[in-house]
Amino acid sequence: MEAKLTVKQWNEADRPREKLLAHGPQALSDAELLAILIGSGTPDETAVDVTRRILDGVDGHLRQLGRLSCQELCQYKGIGPAKAVSIIAACELGRRREAELEDKRPLMTNAEMIWHYFKGKMADKIVEEFHIALLDNSLHLITSRLISRGGLTSTAVDIRVLLREALIGGAAAIVAVHNHPSGNTRPSHQDDDLTSRIRKACEAVSLQFIDHIIVTPNAYYSYSEAGRL
Repeated sequence: MEAKLTVKQWNEADRPREKLLAHGPQALSDAELLAILIGSGTPDETAVDVTRRILDGVDGHLRQLGRLSCQELCQYKGIGPAKAVSIIAACELGRRREAELEDKRPLMTNAEMIWHYFKGKMADKIVEEFHIALLDNSLHLITSRLISRGGLTSTAVDIRVLLREALIGGAAAIVAVHNHPSGNTRPSHQDDDLTSRIRKACEAVSLQFIDHIIVTPNAYYSYSEAGRL
């Protein structure tokens, strides 16, 4: 039987630590990140092989991994109490980070909340801007993206760019937001057409389209509140 290569014998580009230093943590798989935590494998398996087995045992779900006890983790060959504790500690830090971020991320559950958030960013602009708010499953704001900037009365929006930003940003739902420099909240025919195209595009990729808000300094228009979504 051919002996397994140790991590030190791997090509440098494939070693988790070196890969992280060269390309950043986002370049590593979940198994590779966990392998850095446990540090070593067994005589027959690399650290990544061990962590792949663990992830297979939880169907690849990190939340399920975070529920495993020290005793349950130690059932996996190559995992002792010290390695199990490292995994549990990392999962707990992830939970705390998520809770901290959630506390700081505003809820976007109604049009007035969305208007208050965006009016400071765009209500006084002298040209139209089109933004999207990227939301998680609980409708907390992940981030917002400027999609286009135009003239006094309109701005062109590429639906493909909008969807790309939403999907790359990990959004479960989006809100479309644009301003009317004129101060008139009434939507134009172009606004209606754009709203319809965004709705259809979101349906095609199972992305929730929560609302399209027109922002002015003193008022707003919500397609959702108007029953037009």
